[in-house]
Amino acid sequence: MKAKILAIAAQKGGVGKTTTAVNLAVAFSKFWGKNTLLIDLDGQGHVGPCLASYLLDGETKPLSDCLLSQKGDCLEIAMPTRIKGLYVTPSDKGLSHAEAILATKIGREFSLKHALKRACEYYDCIVIDCPPNLGNLTLCGLVAADACLVPCQLEPLSIGGISDILAVLGTIEDRLGHRCELVGILPVRVDKRNQRLTSAMLEKLHRVYQEKVLPVHIPVNSALAKAQMLGLSVFDYEPLSVGAKAYQELARLVLEKLKTLL
Repeated sequence: MKAKILAIAAQKGGVGKTTTAVNLAVAFSKFWGKNTLLIDLDGQGHVGPCLASYLLDGETKPLSDCLLSQKGDCLEIAMPTRIKGLYVTPSDKGLSHAEAILATKIGREFSLKHALKRACEYYDCIVIDCPPNLGNLTLCGLVAADACLVPCQLEPLSIGGISDILAVLGTIEDRLGHRCELVGILPVRVDKRNQRLTSAMLEKLHRVYQEKVLPVHIPVNSALAKAQMLGLSVFDYEPLSVGAKAYQELARLVLEKLKTLL
């Protein structure tokens, strides 16, 4: 069975993109028994520190080598973790340099798609943590993916950037013939203590994007930040926290949506 590939994309940083990618990938393996590969496509390399407590010793080639080689294979660089069924690619600071080289290559948009060809036959789910921009690496991630999830903080710049990502998805389909479905827009860091502002921004988000906004919201929750500092998933750090419950519910919803994709 071919893996379902989910890209987590946002045009700006600080919107919980990596937090979402990490906790979704962990939830897929931990609660639903999915054989899952988490791809760290962001040159900042935040996935590794977020999962530091689960990483095993060992060395492998960097992801940038896979993207730049015609015979690159992500299955060969995937590293197992202490979470059953969860594999990750190593954080790679060289991705920024690789992106500059990719800009000169014909067919660069398909680099990750080709590198994931064998991995798609091995894993049930592949989650891609894209960079916080709409550059070549994010384009590679979206072209490789079956679906895209867009985390959005309830503030004007984050909401304003959503339309750019949707435009890119449309361009990919029109010009490259690849359809990457929008799973939904995910409100993150929702602060219920400031009810008036939160309600106003959620109303604006729904007014503009309507049914594209997911019913699950990720709340402001200190457990999420503390778990990251310790290199743990929120499910192991504080499993009864509102953050853990929200991400588990999000994982259930996303898996349901991925099942509908061909």
